[in-house]
Amino acid sequence: MEIIIVPDAQSGCAYAARMIEKLIVRKPKAVLGLATGSTPIPVYQNLIEKHQKNNLDFSQVTTFNLDEYLGLDPSHPASYRYFMRENLFSKINIPENQIHIPDGLAHDISAHCAEYEADILKAGGIDLQLLGIGGEGHIGFNEPSSSLTSRTRVKTLIPRTREDNKRFFKPNEEVPHHVLTMGIGTIMEARTIVLLAFGAAKAEAIARSLEGPLTARIPASILQMHQNTVVLLDEAAASKLEMIDYYRYVYENKCDWQRVK
Repeated sequence: MEIIIVPDAQSGCAYAARMIEKLIVRKPKAVLGLATGSTPIPVYQNLIEKHQKNNLDFSQVTTFNLDEYLGLDPSHPASYRYFMRENLFSKINIPENQIHIPDGLAHDISAHCAEYEADILKAGGIDLQLLGIGGEGHIGFNEPSSSLTSRTRVKTLIPRTREDNKRFFKPNEEVPHHVLTMGIGTIMEARTIVLLAFGAAKAEAIARSLEGPLTARIPASILQMHQNTVVLLDEAAASKLEMIDYYRYVYENKCDWQRVK
């Protein structure tokens, strides 16, 4: 696991976008795992700019999103299909049939989840998975106590997660109780994982995930077992890490060829 502490969220998101750009240039048929929420929006803005100004080509890229609300129509402004279209897909040259997002309106949810897993395998597996982290340490919508080997399935959202997501809904609108989400086992099969966390509200979850014991109570702690995870943190999110000086030293003294430029 590589922990990189950056000055601010914009710097961290720019770094993540450069990683994705380098992957696509090296492997035009790259398979990306994408996340939603406010954290990755600057990553997508960077990628749009690279597409428009530098001709970064998404025409052969395949994407799989982490999750979607159960029962929410794709046209709803809080749905993740709507989010991805507005914040990325409508602004790059990715074909519609290469975009995969869980279908919260699927007639047979169990069969759909199994098909989603099969589609990931058929695409060759995920090359780079983008992640955020919840205040309770969840990744995707794998809430505390989620199986560390879980696959795509239905999950029930805890009150804190629903409260955190209330800002994406109208004032009198109820946040759904259930979601479809990639499982932790699915996420862990990605060849590279990039975790973004910014702000003091994420500091406790980050400290427990990166330096605490491996436990299903903190789902993101499983990332300690991944062979190639990059964690991008601003100063506030990194503030409770006990080994913060060590992480800074390691990054500052990396071999030049290891750096993402």
